[in-house]
This record gives sequence, structure tokens and C-alpha cells, in this order.
Amino acid sequence: MGLFTVLLGASLPLIDFFIVNVALPAIETDLHAGAALLELVVAGYGVAYAVLLVLGGRLGDSFGRRRLFLAGMAAFGLTSLACGLAPDAWVLVGARIAQGASAALMLPQVLATIHSATSGHRRAKALSLYGATAGLSMVAGQVLGGILVAADIAGTGWRAVFLVNVPVAAAGLLLALRSVPETRSDRPAPVDRPGTLLLAVSLVTLLAPLTEGRAAGWPAWTWASLAVFPFAALAFFLVERRADRAGRVPLVPPSLFALTGMRRALPLLVPFCIGFGGFMFVIAVALQQGLRYGPVEAGATLVPMAVAFFAASLAGPRLVGRYGGRVVTAGGVLQAVGIAVLVPTVLRGWDSGLTPWALLPGVAIAGFGQGLQLPVLFRLVLADVPAERAGVGSGVMITTQQSALALGVATLGTLFLSLAPSHGTRDAVVAVLVVQLAAVAGTALLSLRLPRHVA
Repeated sequence: MGLFTVLLGASLPLIDFFIVNVALPAIETDLHAGAALLELVVAGYGVAYAVLLVLGGRLGDSFGRRRLFLAGMAAFGLTSLACGLAPDAWVLVGARIAQGASAALMLPQVLATIHSATSGHRRAKALSLYGATAGLSMVAGQVLGGILVAADIAGTGWRAVFLVNVPVAAAGLLLALRSVPETRSDRPAPVDRPGTLLLAVSLVTLLAPLTEGRAAGWPAWTWASLAVFPFAALAFFLVERRADRAGRVPLVPPSLFALTGMRRALPLLVPFCIGFGGFMFVIAVALQQGLRYGPVEAGATLVPMAVAFFAASLAGPRLVGRYGGRVVTAGGVLQAVGIAVLVPTVLRGWDSGLTPWALLPGVAIAGFGQGLQLPVLFRLVLADVPAERAGVGSGVMITTQQSALALGVATLGTLFLSLAPSHGTRDAVVAVLVVQLAAVAGTALLSLRLPRHVA
């Protein structure tokens, strides 16, 4: 029951990153929100979430992971209620930022609790289930969002995609009080204030202009922000390295990257999540605005991806025991095949009215490939992390994942939205798929460096 409860907590923040994609057209109509505000609804959550994740992991190490999990779950329920009751777009943006901060308190405790409370085969199984939950949540978010918007429960419309979190969070709180064990680091480190500030500046100066720039017309502040980013990132690295060498515990210890799993598997999460986040955003917008799908039909189109991902996740642990890191390579090849199938499908069928059935083969094959990759990458990243560093290790991994998802929405989403007016929605979708195909090919090649044995 404890594992089920923390996995429930892990699913909520990931579902809410994607659930809003399908609801954006309804939010635009109801709140009279322009493109810039709509992107803030997505970006505000993602940036706050990414910026505070490592800090959330550190606080859990110091004050107790169960305590922070409970606080994050309660705050997530309250901020979801605020999102669902928002009277205008700016209040919704503010509530989404607070919701992202709440998620950053809750999610790092999940992996840290698994890492410190389990070992051996039980840990491997729990991490595989976490990977499966993460992937399914990202796909299921848009499926569930389409159903809730179309159902218009009690006239709530798009608000239901946020209000549904309230009873789920309440149930999660009750379960966590009874079943989640309290764990914390034996040697908790104080909060690294300079590191926290510089990491926040680095992520905000990168993600904020990329997500808002196109909609805002690329004003001067976006270019100034991007110019600051490399200096902030370099300063963050130098400050963290100095603290690490001085024997202190920085927010992100550079020595952590000496571990084989961190060094080899963590970089693979970046192109994987950039492609995943960008694809999910683009497909939601393209199907609804380009093909005039309703929210249910747009969400249902991704059901084969969710089913295939789940099947691959179930098969993954057995395959990993036999083939190790090569499972990631095979998953990358299958994902590339799925995307390669989607490209001619979109080119040939778009103008005649592309149906979900036509998209099914490519979407299902890509989903199966993704399901072979993500759970194994999670296991590999954390395989060598000692228990006393479980919080910071999981925080680094989830920050990388979340930042890459947000970066995917920003970059591939901007590419799509920039090309669609001049080249048409079909060609814009194809361009995004080709870029994603290149990223998947690179991931598959890099995966050859992964160890054949997975702990």
C-alpha cells in the first residue's frame, strides 16, 4: 500500500503537466486568454516545478520525506482547487505556479523513499513501476483531459481537469498517513542558498524566454534573458564545484556525476524528454486546431500509446535482467520506427481527414519503444546513488526530466507554431516529427554506452 500511495503522488504532477494541453482551447474561450497567457498557464507550472525540485529533495533529506510528501500533497490539492476556481487567466497563471511549487515538494520524496526504504530486487521492481507510472501519467494526462473537458461535469468544463485532483489528493493524504514510512538522511545538509538561487536563475533565464518568446513577439527581455543563461549556468557550476571540494554538500554535488549511472544514463533523459514533451504538446494542438478533433477524440488518439507503453513497462524488468542496457537501445530503435511510420501517414492522409485509426500503428510502436526506455533509464540513473544521497539524486534526475519536458514544449512547440501559419499544420507536424526522429536516433546511439548489467 505504501508503494501504491507514493506512486499515486508521483502520477499527479506529471498528469497535470500534460492534462492542460487538451483544455487550452476551452480556457482560451472561457477566460478570453491570448496566446501569451495560455503559454504561461503551461510554462508557469513547468518552470516553478523544475526550479524547485532539487530543493524539495534536499528538504526531504533534512526534515523527513514522509512529512514533505504530506505537505506537498496537501498543497497540491489546495492549489488545484485554486486553479479550478480561477476567475480569470492571471489568477489561473498564479495558481499554476503555486501548483508547480507544490509538486516540487512532493515528487522528489517518492524516489527518495523508494531508494532508502527498499533494496535489491524490491528496489528494482519499485523503480520499474515508478518508470511505468511516469510514462503512463504523461500520456494519460491528455487522454483524461479530453474526457473531462468533453464531459462538462456540472457545467465545470475545463475546470474539471484541475478539480479532479482535489479528491485524489485527499485520498492520497489519508493513505500516506497510514502507509508511507518516514525516512531521512542520516547526515542532512543545510540548504545551499547560493546554489539554489543560481539554479533558479539558470532555469528561469532559459525556460521563460523560450516558452513565452514566440507568443510575446520576442521582446528585448527574452534576448537579454537568454544572454544571461550561460553566465548563470557557469556560475552555478563553479559555486557547486567549490562547495563540493571544500567538503560541504552543495545543492547538486558535481561528484554525483562521477557515478556511472548518473554520467551515462542521465544525459539520455534529455533528448528523450524533449521529444516526448514537444510531441505531446504539438499533437494536442494539431489534432484540435488542424483537424478539428474534439477533446475526447484528440485524447483517445493517444490511448494506443498508453497501452503499448504499459505493456512494454511490464515486459521491461524481465528483459533488463537478460539484456541490460541494450533494452534502451531496442526501445530507441522501435520509437524511431514508430515516428518514421507517422511521417508518411501524416503526409498522405492529412488533407483527406486523418483518423485516429490511421495514426494507431505509428503511435503504438512509438509508445512501446518509449516504454522500454524510460523505466530502465530511471533505474540506471539511480543505481549507484548511496541511500544518504537519495533525495538529492532523485531531485537531480527529476529536475533533468522536468526541465527537458518543458524545453521540449518550448522548442518543438515554438517550431510548430512558427511554421504552421506559413507552411500549414501538416508540414509543421512533419517538421517536428523529423526533428524528434533525429533526437531518438541520437539517443539510441548513445545508449550503446550503457552497461549491459542493470542493478
